[in-house]
Amino acid sequence: MSVGSQVSSDHQLARLLQIGVVLEEVVESRAHNHYESLSAEERTLDPEIEHLLADAAEESARHRERLSAVIDELDAETIPFDEIDGLVEAKYGQTKPEDFDGVLYDQLCNEETAYKFYDDLIEAIEASDAEFGIDRDRLLSMLREIRADEEEGVEQVTRIMETRE
Repeated sequence: MSVGSQVSSDHQLARLLQIGVVLEEVVESRAHNHYESLSAEERTLDPEIEHLLADAAEESARHRERLSAVIDELDAETIPFDEIDGLVEAKYGQTKPEDFDGVLYDQLCNEETAYKFYDDLIEAIEASDAEFGIDRDRLLSMLREIRADEEEGVEQVTRIMETRE
């Protein structure tokens, strides 16, 4: 599954936005699980990581809500959640949190995956001349904001990692 070179219909756009929703759920879930795995002592000793994980979970929830609102505006049938979840798992979920050497590496992978997805989606929409059931400029503006949040997340994790080398 890939974004493709162009987005040509509301149905395809809705499907891709659904994938974004699931990606955000994955990021939120993993950040929450990492946060819950920190002991009280680790939370006290490392408030920077605690703050990073809490922010990542909150940000993903906001992104998911924004994407879902756009999906609701489109005049397109959506794909059942379990099918989208399977697509995301096959393409983006091939690694598990335990595959990484620590919370920060996993969080970096999650942020980079989301950034790349939104970057590809924006590029595919820009390459398309299709008319959508939602204003193109508003859609692209929202997606660029989300992509910028993901880019900032990558930079934040990278800064933290660099201070710990």
